[in-house]
Amino acid sequence: MKGKDGKPHIGIFGRRNNGKSSLINFLAQQDVAIVSHIAGTTTDPVKKSMEIPGIGPVILIDTAGIDDFGELGTKRIKKSFEAIRTIDFAMLVIANNDFGEPEEQIIRELQRFEVPFLTIHNKADEVPFDTDLAERLKLDFDIELLNFSTYSGYSADDLVQLMRKRIPESAYITKTLVGDLIKANDMVLLITPIDSEAPEGRMILPQVQVLRDVLDNDAIPVFCKENQLEDLIKNLKPEPVLAITDSQVFELANTLVPQHIPLTSFSTVLARHKGDFQNYIKGTPHLSKLNDGDKILILESCTHHVACDDIGRVKIPRWLTEYSGKKLSFEVVSGLNTIPGEIWEYAMVIQCGGCMITRKQIISRLKPAVDAGIPVTNYGMAIAYMHGIYDRAVAPFIKPKPVV
Repeated sequence: MKGKDGKPHIGIFGRRNNGKSSLINFLAQQDVAIVSHIAGTTTDPVKKSMEIPGIGPVILIDTAGIDDFGELGTKRIKKSFEAIRTIDFAMLVIANNDFGEPEEQIIRELQRFEVPFLTIHNKADEVPFDTDLAERLKLDFDIELLNFSTYSGYSADDLVQLMRKRIPESAYITKTLVGDLIKANDMVLLITPIDSEAPEGRMILPQVQVLRDVLDNDAIPVFCKENQLEDLIKNLKPEPVLAITDSQVFELANTLVPQHIPLTSFSTVLARHKGDFQNYIKGTPHLSKLNDGDKILILESCTHHVACDDIGRVKIPRWLTEYSGKKLSFEVVSGLNTIPGEIWEYAMVIQCGGCMITRKQIISRLKPAVDAGIPVTNYGMAIAYMHGIYDRAVAPFIKPKPVV
């Protein structure tokens, strides 16, 4: 749900008719959410891009009531809980001093995924909050309860100030991809095949992101296709301080790019930038320890056109089967769809580069596997490992151990 929009994502949770949509309109200072006295107006999580005065551009996610019922209501509640994995901050809205198991479940899930949150007692113009409830929440959950109303004489200032204090700085900070490896006027070589998976008339997103980062750091990018690499590397002066290749031609690039020039892949860059890089480092070597009958989960989190020789659905399964020499089975899950079965059924998880999603989303997506002790890796790092060039791919991002 968080998708390619990198602005802070704020989830609004609470029971039906507690005023979640009214709160969104109040913060946006315009009618962007449907408001009704009929409980259950919001049925599925809905993303709304907006500007909150005093905070800036955000994505607010309006969720269905956590007290819905029936078969359809149960599915809506499940969608609301799944939204927790995609957000940077949450607001739990209660009303009429109703606080029970639905709210406690939301809090447990927010804490599980380490999402900071704020609890608001809404409609205070109708029913002020019970001080005993406020004390209990402080004692049991260390929660400060803000008494509030979107209708009667309440200012947004207090709410916005609390939000600014609690939204983590990491939600706003965009880390550089390669800026710590290069300096102004350095030359960076970008090896970019134009194959069946490349969108017509433009570059794929990871290449564009790296290009922008190189330019933002005042370095000089040089592009070439893989069939131009041999001649270019012989004649390019000065030498590039860093070469970055598409994973699919990493083996060729490894042969042609001199060993003294650091070489990595776009996917490895993204893995370090917003993936679970340390767990990828630990998990990738497990590719050489697979057994017959092992089931591999491939998480293709970025939506894209599926080609006949798709890297996640075709090439990685083929390469891993050949590399391991084992009879393996593969499950490909696209987007944020539910992972089939239990996570412990899988011997390994291979995550895509994540060019269109956020680090928070990737970490949350992989958390069940990491918690269960299941090895995780990334497309580019897995490809490099299977082709015997893993050490070179990750070397630019690993600090050498001090000599004792």
